[in-house]
Amino acid sequence: MFLNPILSFFQNVFKPISEKSLILNNIDWLIGVNIFLVILTSTFAPSDFIGYFALFAIILTIIKLLTKSGEKFELSNADKFLLLYFILVVVSVAGSSLFYLSLKGFFKTLTYLGFYVSLIHYLKDNKDKIKYIFFAYALCVAFETVIAFVQNFVSVGEISGWQDTSRLNPEEVMTRVYGTLKPYNPNLFGGYMLACIPALITLSKKIALPLGLLASIALVFTGCRGAYIGYFVQLVLLGVIIYKLLKPKYKKIFTTLAVSVSAMIFLLILSIANLRARIFSIFAMRSDSSNSFRFNVYQSCLHMFKDNWLLGIGVGNQNFREIYGLYMKTGFDALSAYNIYLETAVESGIFALIAFLGFLVLIIKKAVKNISNIYVLASLISITGILVHGFVDTVFFRPQIQFTFWIMAAVIRVYHHGTEQN
Repeated sequence: MFLNPILSFFQNVFKPISEKSLILNNIDWLIGVNIFLVILTSTFAPSDFIGYFALFAIILTIIKLLTKSGEKFELSNADKFLLLYFILVVVSVAGSSLFYLSLKGFFKTLTYLGFYVSLIHYLKDNKDKIKYIFFAYALCVAFETVIAFVQNFVSVGEISGWQDTSRLNPEEVMTRVYGTLKPYNPNLFGGYMLACIPALITLSKKIALPLGLLASIALVFTGCRGAYIGYFVQLVLLGVIIYKLLKPKYKKIFTTLAVSVSAMIFLLILSIANLRARIFSIFAMRSDSSNSFRFNVYQSCLHMFKDNWLLGIGVGNQNFREIYGLYMKTGFDALSAYNIYLETAVESGIFALIAFLGFLVLIIKKAVKNISNIYVLASLISITGILVHGFVDTVFFRPQIQFTFWIMAAVIRVYHHGTEQN
């Protein structure tokens, strides 16, 4: 890559300093601290605060690349698609009619992608730390699960209109928990739990099974229908993978057990009025106000895309909201497209969407090739849930979920790259 000769030049220049510097000799430790702080502060800190630790990790990684001998960029095929996506985002921002608003969104995108690069360069030299990353996520899940149970049993009130109660009986109204994530929102919390619960499978069975059950109940308490769909797909995916990896003599037992558990869960759903009403509202189409709202937003965003299909309007929710106002149906204001794929197309154009989808496809293919690795398996399930949820919501663009996505993608990338080298 053309950057590597430049890096090599600076590494030679700084070599006398780097060999004697205590900070430079321990720079991986500092990068690791900031990565863990991104994970841990995601449970309670505002978005900007979380972003600062990611930014520190990026700056430290740049210093590492410029000073540590032998460091270089190596682009996988998936990375090439991501680089193309970034270039198209830059072009989109440059051509945006609201350049300065879009520029703010661009810096967020740059932080996320820079964090991904930092993760790759940290994890390739510190694979032994990956287990601690998943353990940190497990701790966050355990903490948020406790909070969710407390919020459910004290029946916390809604901060805004989180469900359509106009057609519900009182017993069918669900208390929707939102954890400690900021801003408080059950859909954000549901998406976060969806992304993080897969980390539990890296723990011992004695811990993973009971904590996984409790965390699953906590996810149900969010009332987030998109997370329900994503979690269902995650469970199906996990079941298929387990079935594939089992010895033939155990497959029939596993199938019987899976069918029995599924039937029990279905009967349980039918017996709980508020949960039944919440899940069945998914299929209510226009009869549910939340569904109807999304359909109206989708229609407006499709018109936005048709008028800006090549380069998009520029990234960023502020930029989106200003231009969306020109297309929205009266009374249906929105902060996003409620679909991460439509949002990407609207913001950066059709080719940026294709490039991003290319990255996703190759990352998933890499994960499938290394599915026997427990950390790759957990990462694949996490990413799958995030992407499925993304069809009906855009909490993906919140740092709590976005950073988790890039961490999981980096884990898959690092293990696959190591396998290729071997």
